[in-house]
Amino acid sequence: MLTWQVAAHGPLRALDERLGRAVASGGLPAGPAGFFADLGNTAVALPVLAAVLVWALWRGRRAARRRAADGGAPSRWWLPPLAAGLTAVAVPALVVPLKLWLARPGPPQMAGAAHEGFYPSGHGATAAVLYGLAALLLFRGRRRTTARRAVVPAVVAAVVLLNAVVGMGLVRRGYHWPLDVLGSWCLAGVLLAVWCAVCDRWSGGRRVVGAQGRP
Repeated sequence: MLTWQVAAHGPLRALDERLGRAVASGGLPAGPAGFFADLGNTAVALPVLAAVLVWALWRGRRAARRRAADGGAPSRWWLPPLAAGLTAVAVPALVVPLKLWLARPGPPQMAGAAHEGFYPSGHGATAAVLYGLAALLLFRGRRRTTARRAVVPAVVAAVVLLNAVVGMGLVRRGYHWPLDVLGSWCLAGVLLAVWCAVCDRWSGGRRVVGAQGRP
């Protein structure tokens, strides 16, 4: 629906641009807003995900060896990190064609930009997907202990808050319209859901964890 409104110059797009101008000229300090917007840069988010990928590979390999020693069923322990890497690559592969196809002009602050592709937000999608994947990898397949039940909501809240401030920073600095950010979050939701479905269907980790009772 958001993409249709942007492409068709619908009333939601007009409302979005009024809201974007109001936020860009609002009271949020520009300095912190720029810092938050930069958290959606690939140069910032990709090293975070890369570090978690290395940890997930090490942890998955170690758990696989334990299961093999105990006579447990093998699992594709490498699938979640591999799928996470491919999902990260899918972000620009999907965002760039959408930007070129829709060619939405940016906010007034971006009038001198070299292109007119601002929907969906690449920074918004990068932050949502890469930080989301990092959080999912940290807790996938771990035992449901009391400590885990306490930590998981805190991490989820932190990721949601992080993406909220990234989106607010992008709009406040005039880099994107609000719908650009919302569209990127919708795209990120689809990609994260596909990652979860692939891992649940083919990695076999959850079934083994339930049978063996170890992380």
